[in-house]
Amino acid sequence: MSAYSIYLVRCCDGSLYTGIATDVTRRLTEHEGGVKGAKYLRGKGPLKLVYQQEIGDRSLASRIESRIKRLTKAEKADLKNLPGLIDGFLAEFG
Repeated sequence: MSAYSIYLVRCCDGSLYTGIATDVTRRLTEHEGGVKGAKYLRGKGPLKLVYQQEIGDRSLASRIESRIKRLTKAEKADLKNLPGLIDGFLAEFG
């Protein structure tokens, strides 16, 4: 069974989208194709993968995704500090 990763994508309008996937490259291709991608991302290309980190099982990845989505835009955009925040979430759910 493949491990889940968390990823952040920057849209052409500057917004950030957070998601989880077992294959981030495939998922990004789906988003860009529009058919199987998230509705939020339709018409917001080109998309740029700005962050990804392997998390583990789907349950844990979903909880981390939820916590990231609750961060402020500034906290999400600070890619230098994001790994530390995610490590804190992982320790909390540990």
